[in-house]
Amino acid sequence: MKAYVYIETTIPSFYCETRPQPEMVARRNWTRQWWDTCRQAYELVTSAAVFDELNLAPPQKAVEMLDLIRPLPRLARTDPVEALARHYIAEKVMPANLGGDAMHLALATYYRCHFLLTWNCTHLANAHKTKHRQAIHRRRNLPSPVLATPLELLNFTHHA
Repeated sequence: MKAYVYIETTIPSFYCETRPQPEMVARRNWTRQWWDTCRQAYELVTSAAVFDELNLAPPQKAVEMLDLIRPLPRLARTDPVEALARHYIAEKVMPANLGGDAMHLALATYYRCHFLLTWNCTHLANAHKTKHRQAIHRRRNLPSPVLATPLELLNFTHHA
């Protein structure tokens, strides 16, 4: 059985990144390397929340990013998912934006994804928030997806 990976907004965004700063180029290259060589080892999923965020980009870039993830199954935003996202916000583990990071984490958690792939290291792939997230999940008897960057999953895939 392949592990499920929730593809968050920053993944198609960095795949299509054009900024010339070295850190942006590095993230783009790692994202493309993972997407082009490793994604087949996983079951990829995304959500309407990702499509909504990508639609806020300039039209030409939005089309390119959306085309990348259009074939992926989309996880449904249900009442229990929304309740979980609100709980993350109330517990101050995610910022108060029901459609953003809290929703991505709620979707990946509720649907028992093994990984949430992101470049958002402020709110999502943040080691300082891991214990807080895990405590919330234990109290609710939920699994904790691994929040990782493409670089981390690229290294994991190549050494697994």
